[in-house]
Amino acid sequence: MTIRYSDAMLEIKRAAQVDAQVAFDIRLQAIRHQCIGAYTSDQMMAWTKGSASDGYDVLMKKHFYLGCIDGQPVATGMLDLDNREIGAIFVLPDFMQRGIALRMLSHLERVARDLGLKEVILDATLNAADFYRRCGYAGEASAIYHSPSGLQLACIPMAKTIA
Repeated sequence: MTIRYSDAMLEIKRAAQVDAQVAFDIRLQAIRHQCIGAYTSDQMMAWTKGSASDGYDVLMKKHFYLGCIDGQPVATGMLDLDNREIGAIFVLPDFMQRGIALRMLSHLERVARDLGLKEVILDATLNAADFYRRCGYAGEASAIYHSPSGLQLACIPMAKTIA
């Protein structure tokens, strides 16, 4: 899928196993840039420590996508079909505030709808909850996200009907 993006083209493509480290690096940069104030420095460092081979690479087997401009990966997004969950929407800091996250989210919702899902869920980071609300997601109550690595972070569970 190719989406017109200003003077460049945003191409959203399925990630491959070889893309795991670049996807991990986009995540790391996005978290350390965008989550300042929503989480402590210690939480962000713990959240982004390690490398893709520490478990992030297994996500490439799901519906994991890269958003690329001029062939350069600048964003990620994932649909966990088994759990009906959207996640891993991260954009490199230099490309934030340009509509790329919205385009990735729309793509993931379209994939979910095409695969027969009627509703999707997500755990919004505290800094991203307003973005998801503007995109039609509902959810107000705080919860604790328990990562596979044992990290616990405040989040806001949200849902959206897509069918």
